[in-house]
Amino acid sequence: MTTSALPSAAPPRPGRDATPRVTRRNRTAKFRRRSAPYLFVLPFIVIFLAFSVYPLIFTARLSFTNWHGSGAAEWVGWGNYTYLLTSEAFWSSLGNSAVLWLLIVPIQMVLSIIVAVLLNSAKLKLRGLYRVAFIVPFVTPLVAVAQIWVVLFDQQYGAINAFLGVFGIPDVGWLTTSAWAKPTLALLFLWKTTGFIVIILLSGLQSIDSSMYEAAELDGASKLRQLWSITVPLLRRTIMFAVVLQTLAVFQMFAEPFVVTQGGPYNSTTTAGYYLYNHITRGDLGTGAANSFLLVILVMVLSLFFVRMLRAKD
Repeated sequence: MTTSALPSAAPPRPGRDATPRVTRRNRTAKFRRRSAPYLFVLPFIVIFLAFSVYPLIFTARLSFTNWHGSGAAEWVGWGNYTYLLTSEAFWSSLGNSAVLWLLIVPIQMVLSIIVAVLLNSAKLKLRGLYRVAFIVPFVTPLVAVAQIWVVLFDQQYGAINAFLGVFGIPDVGWLTTSAWAKPTLALLFLWKTTGFIVIILLSGLQSIDSSMYEAAELDGASKLRQLWSITVPLLRRTIMFAVVLQTLAVFQMFAEPFVVTQGGPYNSTTTAGYYLYNHITRGDLGTGAANSFLLVILVMVLSLFFVRMLRAKD
């Protein structure tokens, strides 16, 4: 009894069936590989456009209008910028911020470098504890710290004047006189942010090869000479970053004068950031938008200046 052979499936015709399927499959896989990175970054792009680019464009347009939050915006062209550039109060606020910068940033950089070098020393015990102690003020809520500052520096009942009274020094109007209000705010800013700058510089110190210090010791260089000739030059980029960061923070300073001095006395602590806030509270959103753009331009110019001045030589 013979068994008949089963009919075999007809092989696909190479020119018409197999090749198109393989080609479509390859194209699909290639498209997925190429589109996958863009799909991963798409959420960030959407958020960036919605919360950064669009507000920036809206603020730029708003700076050329007279708008108070409701109704139609009146186009005034360069009127808001002209008003600010000819306003004595605007230039006074920039001057106050500049004085605070001089009281804060140079002192903070020198102090932070010294503290960072000490914390980086292998001979120092409990280094981890000291590092945590320095960063605690930075993570403490600013409003709480500012309220403590108000209590400590109160002219009549503050602990600072009580301590000075032990030595026969009369009460000082730390927050009520133009001469002392800025230094008091600067001291608050220094206490609050110096620990953060120390951590930044400490990270830069740990990237310096220790063999350079060993070679300097063999040549008889003192610790001070090593600090000036090795540490500071190799930390130039890190210092540059810290200076730019603190320049931004000082010119945007708002919470400190708002809680401690309310911009007084006699507008002596009305910083650029606090002056901008005054426009917002009055509902003058067009002038406030123009003010913010002028601050952006100023800070960009200062940042470029510091970057060029502190840039390490190749």
